[in-house]
Amino acid sequence: MARNLVNLEGVFKAFDIRPLLDDVSLGISEGDRIGIVGRNGSGKSTLLRVIAGIEPPDAGRVTRTNDIRVGLLSQVDVADPSATVGEVVLGDKEKHEWAREPGIREVFDGLFGGHSDEFFDRKFSALSGGERRRVGLAKLLISNVDLLLLDEPTNHLDVEGVAWLSRYLNQRKELAVAVITHDRWFLDAVTDRTWEVVDGKVEEYDGGYSAYVLSKAERSRQASVLEGRRNMLIRKELAWLRRGPPARTSKPKFRVDAANELIAFEPPPRDGTELLRFARNRLGNTVYELHHARIGAGEKELLDDVYWNVGPGDRIGIVGINGAGKTTLLRTLVGENKLTAGKLVKGVTVKPAFLTQHLAELNPKWRVLEAVEDVANRVELGNGKELSASQLCERLGFDRESQWTPVGDLSGGEKRRLQLTRLLMDSPNVLLLDEPTNDFDIETLTELEDLLDSYSGTILVISHDRYFLERVCDRFVGLLGDGQLRDLPRGVDQYLEQREEMIAQMNENESPKKEISNAASQRQLKKDLVRLERQLEKISEKISSLLLAQEAAAFDPVRLAQIDGELEVVRAGQAQLEEEWLTTTLALGN
Repeated sequence: MARNLVNLEGVFKAFDIRPLLDDVSLGISEGDRIGIVGRNGSGKSTLLRVIAGIEPPDAGRVTRTNDIRVGLLSQVDVADPSATVGEVVLGDKEKHEWAREPGIREVFDGLFGGHSDEFFDRKFSALSGGERRRVGLAKLLISNVDLLLLDEPTNHLDVEGVAWLSRYLNQRKELAVAVITHDRWFLDAVTDRTWEVVDGKVEEYDGGYSAYVLSKAERSRQASVLEGRRNMLIRKELAWLRRGPPARTSKPKFRVDAANELIAFEPPPRDGTELLRFARNRLGNTVYELHHARIGAGEKELLDDVYWNVGPGDRIGIVGINGAGKTTLLRTLVGENKLTAGKLVKGVTVKPAFLTQHLAELNPKWRVLEAVEDVANRVELGNGKELSASQLCERLGFDRESQWTPVGDLSGGEKRRLQLTRLLMDSPNVLLLDEPTNDFDIETLTELEDLLDSYSGTILVISHDRYFLERVCDRFVGLLGDGQLRDLPRGVDQYLEQREEMIAQMNENESPKKEISNAASQRQLKKDLVRLERQLEKISEKISSLLLAQEAAAFDPVRLAQIDGELEVVRAGQAQLEEEWLTTTLALGN
């Protein structure tokens, strides 16, 4: 029987006056795989922090098994900016302490493509968002925990990184995992239960994301039957109330009260995102064509001799490793980056809109309505219809009150939605979307997908969200870091297969061909390993004695300088021995 790890009983937690968790009772046992979904701001991250013990509940009780070890990955990766990657991930462990651990090497290979000294020596402050996320994941995955709480672990990871993480977690059967993510492919690959945080409650569903959608649809169908009966009663009561003032005065008061009660509890209409005929500008036969193109960023060459045709109505997903040139390719198409060779042909009627990963164009002092009116005051829908900027904001989820919210006070998802709205208001017929799913909850993603379903223009998408890519795009191209742009008829699966083949080929080419070791050479390697470990032990003792001498000579600058010089020489020798020890260990392992 699986061991129970954490229990929540009647937990209540509020932010200001708004309850995020209201009388929540649930439990997590050993080996559980739970996906947590819900709208932004619904309380998902708060639930994880309560489970982890970082935030106490305002009411209720949280009980944990005495010896439970919990690891939490937050949305923001924080560490000492001056620390190196090695210090953040490994702490005080020396190289020879962790290099012999196959579990640690597996994590480093999967997240860092190996464990090069150059990367481990880099400062944390110099890392990109994707590199910081990988460092945070590595630190957590190599720790010995029973319960793993992951808040948006796939943020900034590419498709390949997400696939590796799903495989790794599925191998760790004994580990309990609770994960918040908008990556629906990852949820299906890893989880077998789903918690939906909605209106302060946690609704439980069996299965991953797909099973959750089916179960929720069935619940919605059953509720709609009851709702249909209730709406019929509302219509009858409204018809009865509208039979003129003279008649209404003679109606029994309880009938009027009953009708008003039904109307009062009628839920408000949902904020629907309908297609607003933004792509009314007709596209010609040519959208973009690259002829023998060479594309670079600074002095780095990313793509060479590329021929690519993007036609009207194409929906193309672009996948590839970080740094292969995906964003630079889109920037080249819109004219922000110049070709170093070759030719770019752009259709005469092309009117592009480029959704970047950054929000720099949003002035934080603007109000939401001002940000929309900065692009246009009115937008035409076709057939003589038009909407004001305020009406458009309402249709895209910003009600009258929130339209006066300063942009600087919006959440990341709301800023992203506002950024997309501003682009669409300019009536583009080509959309270039660079990581459009960042900071969106699942419900907002489904609304965006619904809008793009009916969009009549051309769409080019870069995204690490595999579900979104496969849902929106019909064609795929891949950048594998070798300067080529490949068509992928079988989509993301084919890209992952080609990446594995390429990595295997690179390893084969880089590794010198080794002769089969005989018994004598193995014995010699073992002797060398024993010798090196003895030398490392002696040199560690020498360093300890020098450190003590350093403390004793705190007020003797001449002696301190001598000790510092000795320490520098001894530590250099230690580093050389560690390198030799690591090489010998790896040779024995092979």
